[in-house]
Amino acid sequence: MNIAIGTKVSGTFDDVVTRTRQALAEQGFGILTEIDMQATLKAKLGEDMEKYLILGACNPALAHRAVTVDRQIGLLLPCNVVVREDTETENSFFVEAMNPDLMVQVSGDAGLESVAADAAVKLRAAIDAL
Repeated sequence: MNIAIGTKVSGTFDDVVTRTRQALAEQGFGILTEIDMQATLKAKLGEDMEKYLILGACNPALAHRAVTVDRQIGLLLPCNVVVREDTETENSFFVEAMNPDLMVQVSGDAGLESVAADAAVKLRAAIDAL
């Protein structure tokens, strides 16, 4: 199983991030958290890396269904979506979302299968819209 649903897109970093946020919003996801890995690693460790942003995306209806099945599943929420620079191609970025099927595999709870399937459809639609 792939751990990610992803694509590669062209543009500027800011444009790709904006488009990603928009595509997620169109599928009912809001952004709860944002981690700028490039800035964080530079500030905390003095390490340089390419542009790399982690967006903590949440679709409230899907999250509610998931925690109704298994309260511990919140440990795997929100759905992380990464926008990261392709270091080999200028103005090219990878946009990847965590594959929701991992929730089912990690928890072993078959009751999460329909939630994961619905989340995957929405995340794929957002990624495909890019």
